[in-house]
Formats: sequence, structure tokens, C-alpha cells
Amino acid sequence: MTDRRVVILSVIASALITTMPSRADAEPRAIVELFTSQGCSSCPPADKLLGELASDPSIIALSVPIDYWDYLGWKDTLAVPGHTNRQKSYSQARGDREVYTPQVVVNGTVQTLGSDYGAIERAITVSRRGGATLPLSLTLTVANDRLMVAAPAGKNDGAAADVWLCPLSKAVPVTIGRGENNGRTVIYHNVVRRWVKLGTWSGKAETWSLPIADIKGDDADSVAVLVQTGKSGVPGAMLGAATATLQ
Repeated sequence: MTDRRVVILSVIASALITTMPSRADAEPRAIVELFTSQGCSSCPPADKLLGELASDPSIIALSVPIDYWDYLGWKDTLAVPGHTNRQKSYSQARGDREVYTPQVVVNGTVQTLGSDYGAIERAITVSRRGGATLPLSLTLTVANDRLMVAAPAGKNDGAAADVWLCPLSKAVPVTIGRGENNGRTVIYHNVVRRWVKLGTWSGKAETWSLPIADIKGDDADSVAVLVQTGKSGVPGAMLGAATATLQ
């Protein structure tokens, strides 16, 4: 094969890769939400562990920064006020009133210490008993500057589940200037930037579509979509989830 033909074929292959839609068909075994804070001296080991969990393709690992430790001397630069409400709502749903950092909530139902890998694996096992979590396979497709989300038909014995879109930043290094972690640089993984409700899923096949431009704020470079049960603002079990990288 001549050098010219090699170059031509390389150009064609590159063009095909560029124009092909990006698609994510995910059947994770766990969604792990880490409630963390830059002002919490116990959190950096959990933040590091979350980065390791994020490399496991069977786990969707999310950093959910809270703001209730800001009074200790450092305002968390990634915190979203609604994250504190979400963590408290989880404790109300469980009935244990356990709200602390670093805390993980697994599949919307089981909580444990965010820096303990063994405890997280046990929580995953407990959350999967009975098959009530993650029975739904979502498909995310990124093409033509849009994100398409598809949820298949399936069994849903309860009320309609909420479908949430979360823009994510895959890795955010933060140098902390005051407080308990003064002088430390911590990398936060899959940071949830905001929550956008796409709609509801009640057992029928559903699709949603929105422009990538509407997602790419706050340095978001990927996205997670979660289907979660719950009522009156109290989150419940995760029925399905998937992630995709934004082009």
C-alpha cells in the first residue's frame, strides 16, 4: 500500500470517527453519591476513593458537594445549596437522621461512610437485594449537538419516577485556602453542577432530547441521567442511570 493511500484512509477513518454519534448504553450496578465538603478534614480520603470508584464501569460515582461546613472558615467553591436538602431528604426517607460528611448514599436507599471501600461494596449488595433498584436500562446518545435520552417500557408498581439530568465536571482540582483543609489541593470527581428535571417515567417507553449547549455550563464535560422514585421531594430507589461524555 502506497504512503498516499495510507494517508487517504487515515483521513477517512478520522472523519468517520468524528461524525459518528456518541452513545452510552449503561446497566450499572450502583449509583454512589458522595456528600462531601472542602471544609471537612475527613473528606479528602473519600474524594480520592470516589475517583477510584469512578474508574469502575459498573459504578456511576457522583460528587455532591454541600455547604453546611462553610462557617468553619472556607466557602466550598463547588457546593450547591440544594445538595444539603437532598442529603437531609435521604435521611428522612430512611428514617435514621444520619447527615454527615463524608457520607455516601448508594442507589438512593443505603448510606455508609464515604471513605470505607468495603462498607460501600456491602451497601451496594444490600441495595440490590430484591431487584428493586436499577431494573431499567437507559440509552444516552450524543449527536448533532443534542443529547437524546431513551427509557424503555418496563414494570413500575409505584408512582411515576423522576428523570433527572445532571451536568458533571469529570475532574476539578481545588486548592483550599482556609479552614480544616488549608493548603491542600483536592481533586473532585464527577462533580454534580445542577439538577434538571427532564420529566417522569411511569412504565411506558419515553424519550427526551435537548441541546448540548443547554447542558455545557459550569465547565460540564459529561452528563448523568438518573431515574429515581420518590414523592413530595423525598428521593427513593434508583430505577436506572447512565452517563455520557459531551462532545
